[in-house]
Amino acid sequence: MDEVVLQDAVDRYLRMEMTQQERIMFEELRRSNPDVDQLVVAHSFFLQEMERYGQLKEFKSSLNEVESKLFEEGAIKPERLSAGGLVVNMWKRYKRTIAVAACIGGITAVFISALMQSISPKPDAKLLELGRKVERLEHSQNVTSQQLHEVTNKIDPKAELKSGGTSFLIDGKGILVTNAHVVKDVSSVYVQNMKGDNFRARIIYENNEQDIAFLKIDDSDFRSVGPLPYGIKKAGSDLGEDIFILGYPRNDIVCGLGYLSSITGYNGDTLSCQITVSANPGNSGGPVLNEKGEVIGILSTKQAQADGAVFALKSKYIYTALDSMKRDTAGIYPNIRVSSVSTIGKLDRVQQIKKIEDCVYMVKGY
Repeated sequence: MDEVVLQDAVDRYLRMEMTQQERIMFEELRRSNPDVDQLVVAHSFFLQEMERYGQLKEFKSSLNEVESKLFEEGAIKPERLSAGGLVVNMWKRYKRTIAVAACIGGITAVFISALMQSISPKPDAKLLELGRKVERLEHSQNVTSQQLHEVTNKIDPKAELKSGGTSFLIDGKGILVTNAHVVKDVSSVYVQNMKGDNFRARIIYENNEQDIAFLKIDDSDFRSVGPLPYGIKKAGSDLGEDIFILGYPRNDIVCGLGYLSSITGYNGDTLSCQITVSANPGNSGGPVLNEKGEVIGILSTKQAQADGAVFALKSKYIYTALDSMKRDTAGIYPNIRVSSVSTIGKLDRVQQIKKIEDCVYMVKGY
């Protein structure tokens, strides 16, 4: 599609100027083409920032008018103005916000331009599972496993590492959730917390169709962490809302920032949602959280030919999988308690992460 035509279509779509038939056709294009979907989200964000920038400029103009009126009425004196009057002080207070808004607007415009250039006919896209690459994990494991074997005798240094990824607690007593592909075809599983402590775990449920698995830590060294700081969200999430991820693409826990770019996944998959964030092998199974500290998904895959197009299983399917597990296991695990309430919603992101990181584990499959 021609860039000018596409840009015009996005503008008309966001301004609700399309006919019903045009809107249906355009939304189908969004579902089938992730690049177009990202363009819509980015342009919507750009328009919001420009509107905010315009409001700030209008606010500054209003302050100037108020100041002039107060000066004419004698309510403020020239000395006050020279020392830093009302407008000067308010400008100093808000000029950084205005500059940031203008900067974001410029960057977003460049981003939109780059996206438009990338939209062209291309081969059928494929999904990449974000399980950790074994060769990368093995490199560090050669030393770490040997040391652990000497101290705790938990991991046999001769064991062959087959897969890796991330998991996070859904019950403080040691129940974790991850992707099924992270633990596919493994005979033993270990999970490692951010302090480097390793614990034996076992797979208690797998659903390959939904790509979800539950692990249970079975290790005498593990201690329950008590109530979890985050909640597992049951309802849907809003398009464009800010999100962050935590995972183990390397041996240290890593945080990534982004936003929800589509309420459906690859090719319109309703089980998943699309997020725009930087994710790498090892992030599979990690939590996707919103600003309130609620888990909205489990990060799983990314599109091979669209940088930043990452997909996550919606969090509500954690509850569905738990119900299935209880039925399939004849109620062996009836006391798993999953909370939908976050206790860290009022904290800033840094403090939220400090509360959450102890609940996120690296997964090692042998």
